[in-house]
Order: sequence, then C-alpha cells, then structure tokens
Amino acid sequence: MNMAHTLQGKRIVLGITGSIAAYKACYIIRALIKQGAEVQVVITPAGKEFITPLTLATLTGKAVVSEFFDRRDGTWNSHVDLGLWADAMLIAPASASTIGKMAAGIADNMLVTTYMSMKAPVFIAPAMDRDMYAHPATQKNLDTLRTFNHHIIEPTVGELASGLSGKGRMEEPEAVVQQLANYFARKEGDLQKKTILITAGPTYEKIDPVRFIGNYSSGKMGFALADECASRGARVIMIAGPSECRMKYPAWQYHQVESAEQMFNTAYSLFGNADAAILSAAVADFAPTQVNEFKLKRKKSAEEKEEAMLLQLKPTKDIAAFLGSIKTKAQTLAGFALETDNEQQNAEQKLHWKNLDFIVMNSLNDEGAGFRCDTNKISIIDRNGRTDFTLKTKQEVAADIVDRLVKVMKSK
Repeated sequence: MNMAHTLQGKRIVLGITGSIAAYKACYIIRALIKQGAEVQVVITPAGKEFITPLTLATLTGKAVVSEFFDRRDGTWNSHVDLGLWADAMLIAPASASTIGKMAAGIADNMLVTTYMSMKAPVFIAPAMDRDMYAHPATQKNLDTLRTFNHHIIEPTVGELASGLSGKGRMEEPEAVVQQLANYFARKEGDLQKKTILITAGPTYEKIDPVRFIGNYSSGKMGFALADECASRGARVIMIAGPSECRMKYPAWQYHQVESAEQMFNTAYSLFGNADAAILSAAVADFAPTQVNEFKLKRKKSAEEKEEAMLLQLKPTKDIAAFLGSIKTKAQTLAGFALETDNEQQNAEQKLHWKNLDFIVMNSLNDEGAGFRCDTNKISIIDRNGRTDFTLKTKQEVAADIVDRLVKVMKSK
C-alpha cells in the first residue's frame, strides 16, 4: 500500500521524554512533515537535557510546549486544546518513567497532562536500557497501556532475533512513522467494519500444578494474522494461548486463555459476532483426564525400582469442526493444517469434514516453516484446488492468507 499521502493534513502531537534516543525525534519530525503532517512537540523537562527546543521548533515551525505556562509571556499552554487538536499523539522516545506515569495517571508534567486530555489514538515507542525494559514493573505498565487500546511500537520478534535491535531499544524512526501511516490507511482498508475472530498460539493442558502437555507453537503466525486484519480496518477478536507475542495494533477484544477447553468456550461464545474466523492456534488434541492437585512425585516399587507413570488422556473438543458445524452461509471460516506426512490428503479431509471455506497447509518437512520460525511456506487449499506460495516472512504470509479471506468474504 502506498503510504505517501496517508498523513497529509494530519495533526500529530509528538511527546519527547528524557531518553538518549531523543535525537531520533528529529528524524521522526522530518518523516511526518514529509508525508504532509503538522507536528506539535511537547517535551518533558528531562527531555530538554537531551535535545534543545530550538532544534525541534526549527523543524516543526511551531514553538515547543514544555511548561504549563509559557516562560516568555506567561500565557497558559492548554493541554485540553492540544487533546482536541490532535489526530494522534505519539510519544517517542517514551522512557520507563513516563510510561509508568501514563499507566498510573500521574500528571505532573505537561506531556502526561496532555496525554490524559488526549481524545485521539495514542502511539508509544518505548526507549530504555535492556534491564529497565525487562523489569516486571515496566512490563506491567506496558500491559496496562495495552488495555487502554494504545499502540505500543516495538521492534518485531524477527528484528530482535536477528540482532538488528535490542530489547528496550526504540524502533527506528521510519518504522515508527510507518505505523502511524498504517493506522490512518486502515480507515480505507478492505476489512473495514468487519469483525474477524483469530485464535493463536499453543494450549497448555495441565497434568499437575507444575506440569502440562503443550507444543512448540510461538503464536507468531496468529499474531501476524491479527495485525494484518487490524491494519486493514477489521475489528479483531483475539483469542491467544500462552505466548510472548504482542499485537502491534489494538485488538477490538483480547482474550487470554490457557487450555483447549478455555479456547473452545471463548471461541464458541464469540463466533456468532464474527464475520469470519481464522483458526491458527495449535490446540492440543488430547488433555489429561484428571488434573492432580499436588505435584506428582517419583514412586519406587518394593524392589526399589522406579515405577512408570501412566497418564490417561481424553480428546479435546475440535474447535474448527464445531464452528464449521454452526457457521452461517454469510460467515467465513479458515483453518490450519500443520502436517508431517500425507499433507495434501490430510488437509483436504480437514477442509471437508470441518466445513471450512479454505485451509492453510504447511509441512514440518519444509525448512523454515512451522513452529518458532519467523518464516513460513504455505499452500492454501479450497474446493477449487490448491495454491502454493514460496517461503516468506510470516508477515508476508499473513497478507497472502488475508487476501484470500477478503476474496472469499466478497464472494458471499
């Protein structure tokens, strides 16, 4: 999608905090203005220790706001007016201190006061050292801000894995501005006003308080699908099993689950509100018949030999098959088939008996595909045949899958 004009005429409040990454704000301003945006900077007192207001004012053509009262003439800087003026607020860089104040509602400076008066969407690009970022308090504050439906802009899992960026480091200016451009482009997306339910990640089936049956799913594919749908304007209902992944865009609804039963019940209760569902979660097929209240201990026989532990399992409810049995003609349902043998035959059987509109097939025999990878190689199978795709990043794969989803939805 061409983003050249998506920020034309948009009014952006740029908040700058006390971080060594403050110099990157200059590049953000230049990129925003190049795309036609109008930028008003609000900076914390600590932020001015890293970059001068004169530099920022020269770039934006506007006086920088830092204090409640203008030191030149004593006029009042209205945070309420700024909140009404803006089409979006971007805090970049956002220090751990400012993130904590935003999460707790501590409005002791002009930036946080402006934030709390903001009527427009809020984007936050964290910037701090690795230990501060990893601290439980910071992670809790970021999770709180996510519940406010704010956009947390961080390097992707792929960038972190490749060593291009360290945890806590601010995302690069071009990518930050791209996120804003993507947001405004969503308003004209091909999934606007559509509600899409997505399942992602593994499920954990408890054996006892410390053990479980699980799988190697990271959730990367499901979260990429959620972001792709949200970027096209969809209201995303995200049902996620245990995963470290995070959405770049706020979900319309976000439900964290652990077991297959919890995922089934949540999907069943919400599917009626969805125009479509993409079931990418790696749901356990079996769960223990009994969950022990206490940790199971090793046992020895009378002959002092280690006794084997027998674990009895029961089948879990098949989410895709059940939703396929209740879906209406207007609803679209897509599933996944991760296979190790007889890939085509197994996928086609699932397509038909689960009443799916199409199924995404991938094989663990293909290098770079499957669990924990940043890439995937898929085939999409429907009742008209099979379409093969080359090895791509999971973000690119998500776009291919959602393209097919849109096509099917339009045909109904």
